[in-house]
Amino acid sequence: MELRTYLGILLRRKWIILSIAIVVTIVATILSLAATPQYVATATVRVATIGGQGDLIEGNRIDINYSQLIMQTYASILTNGKVRSEIKEELGLEEFPQLDADLVPNTELMRIRAEAPNPDVAKDIANLGVQKLIERSQSLYSGSGVSSLELIEEEITRVQNELEEARANYDALIQNSPDDAISINAASELIALKERTQLSLFQQFETVRTEKALLSNQISIIEDAFRPSRASFPRHNLNIALGIVVGLVLGVAVALIVENLDNTLHTVHQIETITESPTVGRIPKSDEKLKIIRLDNDFQSELEAFRRLRTNILATDIRMTNQAILVTSAEHGDGKSTILANLAVVMAQSGRRVLVVDCDLRRPSQHDLFEASNKRGVTNILLGEMDYDDVVQTTNYPRLDVITSGDLPPNPTELLGSPQMAEFLDAIKSEYDIVLLDTPALFSVIDAAVLVPLVESVVLVVAKAQSRRDALASVREQLKNVQAKAVNVVINRTEKSNVLAY
Repeated sequence: MELRTYLGILLRRKWIILSIAIVVTIVATILSLAATPQYVATATVRVATIGGQGDLIEGNRIDINYSQLIMQTYASILTNGKVRSEIKEELGLEEFPQLDADLVPNTELMRIRAEAPNPDVAKDIANLGVQKLIERSQSLYSGSGVSSLELIEEEITRVQNELEEARANYDALIQNSPDDAISINAASELIALKERTQLSLFQQFETVRTEKALLSNQISIIEDAFRPSRASFPRHNLNIALGIVVGLVLGVAVALIVENLDNTLHTVHQIETITESPTVGRIPKSDEKLKIIRLDNDFQSELEAFRRLRTNILATDIRMTNQAILVTSAEHGDGKSTILANLAVVMAQSGRRVLVVDCDLRRPSQHDLFEASNKRGVTNILLGEMDYDDVVQTTNYPRLDVITSGDLPPNPTELLGSPQMAEFLDAIKSEYDIVLLDTPALFSVIDAAVLVPLVESVVLVVAKAQSRRDALASVREQLKNVQAKAVNVVINRTEKSNVLAY
């Protein structure tokens, strides 16, 4: 479909779209206002990844994957059930706290995010989460660090004892055997060896102690969580805006579905596609119930529309004479009788002699439109009770006569399809330039179908936004089956702005 087609659908279904959009927006607003406010507090920590990781570190360059592994480990520790359970117990919460850890890309920073319906509780959860993380960091490395120090301390004690023993032995040799140079030199070298060993152990002790201190303080606080001044959720403005957008989208979707399921014809294009016939006129909707148009300014658009209809019908033969035109519609209520009466008036105004024959022997209306008597009419002619000269009536319009339906018979289809009807029609066509036959709607009864072979053309009236697709398609097939010579479509109840747009 073209863009114009979609715009037409949206315009026709605007109340569906607006209604759904309003309802969805109201629901979104109510849910947003009814939702419990949630406050978010965030603390920032640094996770140091430098130091003593063996072959994971090359010189001073830290393995990036290892750094990320460390940070993800701490994030997992923070959000596990045990830490959250401890926080719940210490703060006296009724439910497990909402606690998350976000890693800042390409940094050693981690944001600890806590969410709670109370701003103070959110702050306390975040800060307590930081403390729990620091405690876990210290305990994570204290086990291996303390054991290493103990081993070195034990070794230092042993070497210290051996050093004291070597010194005592050296002193004894000096005192008791001053001339034994070999033994004295050996004792001196042993003392020097023990002293070097002791110094090496002292250096190892300091290194391990420093590493332990670094590891136990691997997490440092960059920024404590502060009390949030306003709720982060729900975001009322955003929720309302989303409600409007979702409502409009849903409304458009429903409108398109309804349009697809709708059997009513709303556009000229739809009508022409179904009828497979040209449009010769568009009659606008009237502000009041239109009968015979008045020649005043209030009805200029309607009058102009009927004049154009007359021009288009007569365009094929400007000297049209002795022509019978059948006017029908798919369903009752499409306005065929009113259009026929007004078409008859404007045709008579063009200087032609026109006769209106009300062949709707089920719901006649021409006698009301022309304010004529309906005591006798077509029925009397077809039953052989009267000649047409006895039933024809003049109207208030020059050159325009009318034959009403007369009494309603029990068998209208049979009467209209009888030889008497063909004879009657031949007789009156010789007396008038144009004969307009008003017939019943063709979808429900076949009265009009039996008359189609007797006329020169058919005018099919279709009411915009009222006629149904299936009914009009059925009428189109009926007209094809009875071999209508020419079918012209008149669209009734169009917008006044579109009357001249064809």
